[in-house]
Amino acid sequence: MSLARQHREREAVAVLRAEIAARPDAIAERRLLVRLLAAEGDLPGAQREVDELERRLPAGDPSPLVELGHAYELAHRFEEALAAYDDAAAKAPSSPAGPRAGGMRAARWGETAVAVPRLEEAIRRGARDAETYHALGLALTHEQELDRAEVAYRAGIAADPGAVENLLGLATLALRRKDFDGALGAYDEILRRRPRFASGHLGRAYCLIQLGRRDQAKAALDDALAAGAEPTFVEKQRGLLIR
Repeated sequence: MSLARQHREREAVAVLRAEIAARPDAIAERRLLVRLLAAEGDLPGAQREVDELERRLPAGDPSPLVELGHAYELAHRFEEALAAYDDAAAKAPSSPAGPRAGGMRAARWGETAVAVPRLEEAIRRGARDAETYHALGLALTHEQELDRAEVAYRAGIAADPGAVENLLGLATLALRRKDFDGALGAYDEILRRRPRFASGHLGRAYCLIQLGRRDQAKAALDDALAAGAEPTFVEKQRGLLIR
C-alpha cells in the first residue's frame, strides 16, 4: 500500500507476488493485487487473480466479482464494472456487497437513478453504515426525492452519530427547502462535533444572514475565517450583509 501511494505500482506488485508465492492462500494480498494490476492496465492479469480468488473462497462468495468490478472501474470501463457488481449481487442474494458496490459506483459518477435501487437493496440486505445511507440520501436528493433523502440521512446519523456527512446532507436539504432554522440546527450540530470545520461555519453564517441575525452572522464569518475558510468565500458572504 505504501509503494502504491508513492506511484511505485510495479514494485508493489512484485512485493505482493512474492508474498503470494510464499502463501498461496493470502486472500487480502490477492485482492489488492487485482486492483494494482488493473491500475497498471493489466486487466488479463487482474482477471487471472480474480479466478484464483474464486478457487480459494467458499462457493457463493461475492468478493471476487466485487474485486473484478473495482478492476474495471480503475480501467475506466464503467459499464463492465457495474455488470460485475450486479453479477456479485446475483451470486450472493443475501449479501449487501454487490448492490452496495454497484450503488456506490453509480452514485460516484452521478448516475443517481441507477444508484438508488442498488443502494436500497444493499440496505435491505443489511448494509447499515453511514456511508451507504449518505450515498443513498445524496442520490435521492438529486432525484428530487427530498422526503426519502431525509429518511436516509437520519438513518445514517443513527448508524454513526459521530460522523457528519449525513448531518451535512440534512443541512443541504433544509437549504433547498429554504428552512434556514432547520439548516442552522444541522450546522450547529456539525460544529459541536467538529468545531474547526470551516465549511460548517460558512453554512451557519449563511443561515444567520437569511434569518436576519446580522451580528451573529458577522461573528460566524469571523469564526469561519479563523477556522481556515477561503477568504473569498467569507468576503462574498460579508457582501450579503451590506445589501
